[in-house]
Amino acid sequence: MTALKRVAILMGGFSAEREVSLVSGAAVLKAVEQLGHQPIAVDVTRNLREILDHLDPKPDVVLNLLHGRWGEDGRFQAILDLLEIPYAYSGVLASSLAMNKVMAKKVFRAEGIPTPESLVVSQEKAFTTQVMDFSYVLKPINEGSSVGVSILHNEQDLKSLDASWTYGHEVLVERFIPGREIHVAIMGNQALGAIEIRPKQGFYTYEAKYTEGKAEHYMPAPLPGACYQEALDVSLKAHQALGCKGISRVDLRYDDTNGTPGKFYVLEVNTQPGMTPLSLVPEIAAYKELSFNDLVSWMIENAQCDA
Repeated sequence: MTALKRVAILMGGFSAEREVSLVSGAAVLKAVEQLGHQPIAVDVTRNLREILDHLDPKPDVVLNLLHGRWGEDGRFQAILDLLEIPYAYSGVLASSLAMNKVMAKKVFRAEGIPTPESLVVSQEKAFTTQVMDFSYVLKPINEGSSVGVSILHNEQDLKSLDASWTYGHEVLVERFIPGREIHVAIMGNQALGAIEIRPKQGFYTYEAKYTEGKAEHYMPAPLPGACYQEALDVSLKAHQALGCKGISRVDLRYDDTNGTPGKFYVLEVNTQPGMTPLSLVPEIAAYKELSFNDLVSWMIENAQCDA
C-alpha cells in the first residue's frame, strides 16, 4: 500500500504558457485527489513569500506543472533543492539546458545526436534580412509550446513577419526540416512510444497543440518497425544526454521526403511536458495501458531532489 502524501502542485506562473499550465495543474490536482493523497494547489506568482507560505509546512512532494520560463528552466527547481523538497521531473542543470535551445543543441552535437543546422542572430537582423537559404525557422531561444515560432519559405514570408517580438534580443534561426512531426514520451530510462502529429493547417502551433480538432494524432506513429525503434532510441539518448530525469517528451522531425528510411532530427526535449486532456505524453502512456492516474502516481513515487 502506497503511503499517502501531501502533494503540492505548482501551476499557472507568469510565462507565455500560463493558461496551459493551469489546465495541466487542474488535471493533475484531480488525479492526486483520486489517488487519495492530500493536494496543495499553488497558483505561482512573482511573490516568493506567498509561494514559500504555501510550502510551509513542507509538502512530501512537489509536482511542478509550470510550463515555459520561470518554472521549466531550472529556477524553481533550485528553490526546491534549497528547501530539500523532492519534486517530479528533471533537476536544475537538465531543466536549464533543455529550455535553452542553443545550449541543448551544443550538447546534442557533442553527443552525435542529429539536430537541424542553426545560428543565432539579433532580433533586428532576423526580422529584416534573409539569414539562411529558405526554408528556415525563427524561434525564441527559451520558450516552449511553439510560442513565437515562424516558418519562412520565401521572401514574402520574411516581409510578412510580425515585428512585435517579445521573446528577447536574440533569435534562434534553424534549418526547416521537411517531413513528419514525431514526438516520443520518456519515462525514467524507458522510451514509452512515438506518436505522429499532423496539423490540419500549417505547422504544429500553440493553437493546434491546445485546441481540439486542430491536429490529427496517430498512435503509434505509422513508421516502419526499424524507424520506429530508431525514434525511440534517439529520443532516449537526447533525454539522457541532457541529464533529464522522470518524464520528458522529445520532439523530432522525420525527413522521409526522399524515401524510406528517412532521417530523424531532434528539435528539443521538454522536461515538463503538458498534462492537459490533449497532451501527448498521457496519450502515449494510455497506449501502453498506463492511465493518467498511473502517470501521476509514478511521478509522486519517483520525485527526488537534484543530486
